Amino acid sequence: MSSKDLLKVYNQKENFFNRDLSWIAFNKRVLEEALNPDLPILDKVKFVSIFSSNLDEFYMIRVSGIKEQIAANVLEPTIDGLTPIEQLQKIESTIKPMLNQLIDLWKNEIVPSLKENNIHICSIDDLTESELEALQAHFRKEIFPVLTPLAFDPGRPFPYISNLSLSLAVLVLNPKGEKHFARVKVPSILPRLLQIDTIINPKKTTNNGNYCAKFIWLGDLIKANLPLLFPKMEVIEAHRFRITRDTDIELQEDEADDLLRVIEENIRQRRFGSVVRLEVEKDMPDFMLETLIENLQIKQSDVHILDGPLALSDTMQLYNLPLHQLKEKPFYPVIPKVFEEEEDIFSVIRNKDILIHHPFDSFIPIIDFIKHASKDPDVLAIKQTLYRVGSNSPVVKYLIEAAERGKQVAVLVELKARFDEENNIYWARELEKAGAHVVYGLVGLKTHSKMTLVVRREYDGVKRYVHLATGNYNATSAKLYTDLGYFTTNEDICSDVSDVFNFLTGYSKQTEFKKLWVAPITLRNKLMFYIQQETENARAGEEAKIIMKVNSLVDPVIISALYEASNAGVKIQLIVRGICCLIPGKPELSGNISVISIVGRYLEHSRIFYFYNKGEEAVFFSSADVMQRNLDRRVEVTFPIEDKRIKDYVINTILRVYLKDNTKARLLSPDMNYSFVAQELKKMNSQEWFMKHASKKSKFSKNK
Repeated sequence: MSSKDLLKVYNQKENFFNRDLSWIAFNKRVLEEALNPDLPILDKVKFVSIFSSNLDEFYMIRVSGIKEQIAANVLEPTIDGLTPIEQLQKIESTIKPMLNQLIDLWKNEIVPSLKENNIHICSIDDLTESELEALQAHFRKEIFPVLTPLAFDPGRPFPYISNLSLSLAVLVLNPKGEKHFARVKVPSILPRLLQIDTIINPKKTTNNGNYCAKFIWLGDLIKANLPLLFPKMEVIEAHRFRITRDTDIELQEDEADDLLRVIEENIRQRRFGSVVRLEVEKDMPDFMLETLIENLQIKQSDVHILDGPLALSDTMQLYNLPLHQLKEKPFYPVIPKVFEEEEDIFSVIRNKDILIHHPFDSFIPIIDFIKHASKDPDVLAIKQTLYRVGSNSPVVKYLIEAAERGKQVAVLVELKARFDEENNIYWARELEKAGAHVVYGLVGLKTHSKMTLVVRREYDGVKRYVHLATGNYNATSAKLYTDLGYFTTNEDICSDVSDVFNFLTGYSKQTEFKKLWVAPITLRNKLMFYIQQETENARAGEEAKIIMKVNSLVDPVIISALYEASNAGVKIQLIVRGICCLIPGKPELSGNISVISIVGRYLEHSRIFYFYNKGEEAVFFSSADVMQRNLDRRVEVTFPIEDKRIKDYVINTILRVYLKDNTKARLLSPDMNYSFVAQELKKMNSQEWFMKHASKKSKFSKNK
């Protein structure tokens, strides 16, 4: 059945979950991790911070887009039948109770529990006289010079307020008895929580046995010292507020003759996006709130009134305290034995294909691959795609060294990687200075694929070595995200990777590849082919099975194909971490489809496609999620796992362990509720299983 025919059959609003409401359900699962009574207190704080940070980005990108649609009088509903106005109403009615739950958790569980463990979040009233004196001296010396009170009156316009900045709205009384409004920004360059004991005693050393730390919110200290900012004025009251702006960059790429310059300009413009959310303290008086609403040009419905601290994303600062007994037991990624048995990394890869499973396996072999390639006199060229590499990237360092040694280095740096644009611009310029060939991406397409190609001169001719992955070349996120990497010298794969790089850097019009599925050229059609093949096999009375592990499942055509497969009798097991627009377990639609989401210690990020394929099981890893943007508007690579040893491990270990998780896995119901999978006598936490398995299989389990 064609894509159009599938959509004709299944394109009814009752057959799809709303994308944004599904994302909110994912972030609710993050919040539930913070609510887990068995989790150590600092890990609870970590999930509070992640939940809040996720929500900030959701408003900056998704909610801002919906509000733009409303402003443009867009009435067309999404595939699930909701108009932009209806979406916004449902988003707000769903999020606000979660915010109340978050604040209740913070005030009534986390703060008291921190106190029990000698970590005190103090108010001004909690401090001793000597502590107050020390903090006032610190304020005068370190904080006061940074602050800039901004008045608002007929002669001075309402001050510009930057995105995600925390501010104090202040009401002052002058000697004439006139009231004035002012704004004081809480500087983001200073820690949000000030550690009182280290201010009093900067040489304090850590002793885990009797460690005690006292903190005060920076905003509280500023508020207590406002009279210093307004001399000869009476400070009547002050209340915190925080705004969120539209930060989604819109590029007119077709008209851009210099993509780097256009993106730099868009980054600057991002600061001035329209306000999409205002967060205020519960006790802010109406006249002050109305002043903000009027001058920020928002509506009452854009306001979140919170009975607790604003910007809890900043609490990740507490997680970094050196108190390991208040966190989950640390895990140190292991280096697979194969890399320890042979010094020459090229010999290791030439001998056999190698699977890397992060963060259980270390990222060091990937760094070493680039490092050795940069130094090896027989290496002629290195080509790599970079999406999010981090601020202190060892990968880029070795690429620069390779270029400086005269090797041909070609790097596609994706400047449009959201919120990493400035970082990527910096690395692009550093690479160019070293003499590398730097490409910024293709017009209209983000390059999201993760590929490295090393060309080496050997005794039997030139040989190519390839690393392909589901995750970024980022040493930091490789410790936090679960991802899969693959080293190979398979000639067909290496040839395809060369063709993809030619497509990215030159004018190649390649439309056929031997092994790879490449978006936006072949990936969608190949994925559809394998789903429809399982459908046909099921109709022929043969065993048919599909397993997909992805971050998001949104594309309506693929979802329709999965519904068709389910109705034909294909058993479909989906592991979808985040957004899932497919409705599982619905009779006569998706009765053979189950969906689980695993949210745990690490961010599940790997993508795996499995098809039973008449017993000739087919396994693919991918950089792509099942979303229109990945399939149609990005350069993505899906690659086959054909080495029998590795394929068996992926099927019988990796996928099996994920599907047996009964501790962190939540089952999606047809009404979009997620509930924990029913526990059997034996608990299975997939991420813990992989940690234990990695430590057991390597004698180098302490290698960081």
